[in-house]
Amino acid sequence: MQIRPPRRRWDCAVVGASFAGLACATQLARAGLRVVVLEKKADAGEKLHTTGIIVKDAIETVALLEGIPIEFVHRVSGVRLYSPNLRHVDLAAPGYYFLATDTPAVMRWLAAKAEHAGARFAWRTSFGQARRVYGGFDLGEAGIASYLVGADGPNSRVAQVLGLGHNRQFLFGIEHEYAGVAIADPHRMHCFIDRGIAPGYIAWVVSGVGVIQVGLARRVRDDGSSARAAMAAFLEKIAPIFDFRGMRPASIRAGLIPCGGVVRPAAAERALLIGDAAGMVSPLTAGGIHTALKHGTAAGRAIAEFLWGRKSDPSAWVVGSCPRFRTKRLLRHAFDHLQSDTLFNLLLGTWPMRAAASIVYFHRKGAFDPSDRAGTGQRNAEISRDGASHPAGIDRKGAG
Repeated sequence: MQIRPPRRRWDCAVVGASFAGLACATQLARAGLRVVVLEKKADAGEKLHTTGIIVKDAIETVALLEGIPIEFVHRVSGVRLYSPNLRHVDLAAPGYYFLATDTPAVMRWLAAKAEHAGARFAWRTSFGQARRVYGGFDLGEAGIASYLVGADGPNSRVAQVLGLGHNRQFLFGIEHEYAGVAIADPHRMHCFIDRGIAPGYIAWVVSGVGVIQVGLARRVRDDGSSARAAMAAFLEKIAPIFDFRGMRPASIRAGLIPCGGVVRPAAAERALLIGDAAGMVSPLTAGGIHTALKHGTAAGRAIAEFLWGRKSDPSAWVVGSCPRFRTKRLLRHAFDHLQSDTLFNLLLGTWPMRAAASIVYFHRKGAFDPSDRAGTGQRNAEISRDGASHPAGIDRKGAG
């Protein structure tokens, strides 16, 4: 009779090598626990669905990001906000910045940190089942785990299997990366408001690491609208400023972004959802990296304390520490139902617009950029409506 070898026992299994999953796994491994990360992709940098823009607050408060290689980031210090008629105003905040990243490289770097701490990775391994057993979960071929963490994206399989809450409201984002080109004002994030192109959110152009990132996100509705068609319309619209028409993207990424707030329930006995799986994404800005890293780390610390017998199961209390996004959900509702291109054209550069932009981009720290000689959004004289003049904003460097 053939005897099957015993399956591996883990203190914790983390499903998903996401920002949240890697932060959680690193914390658990540093606490001396046996942790495995189950990831269906071949590595952490494959097939990503995020713009990879990290805010200043994350860099300065999340210890896991200490020592991020300088070649993986490009600093962006201000925002140029365009109204639907393409007038613009420049916004900045003293000392505030964003980091556009080489996201695949950052994810592989974070995975390497988790592995160095002692976490094990099961690449090309899909999560399929989780049968409750005494003191944990039977994960089939993946082994037996005392605790289970779902960090597997907005349509979490862990949530489905355990009967936890799931995301119901989404934005759909699409982004092109163009190599071999540069844009004017590369240290600004260029953000565009247009209800026809990006209802419920914005479109953007930002100088990344070796590429220009051009994207948009729009509310997912049952109207058959196409994000790809919207991208084509966006590229056509901004051609007088940044002309990417006819250029082949080096890569295209797309995916769903939860925007309905934290799911309920987000936990069960010996199980937690974190990151996008838990809906821990700002309903207003769709920013989730900072929250994912912060709460992924906190979840790892709390689970470790529980498994070492020092505290109670965090599934009973950690959800109460999750951000509720009350104000941002209210603003999201208002933006969804009251967004008006005419209103944005009229308000650009006014105090109400400045206050709103300060909340969105700089956490109330924003101000008009004193270097904005265009004042309240005067368009660059080199820009023409029909694109007959040479666009001032893009420099082709060997691009075909």
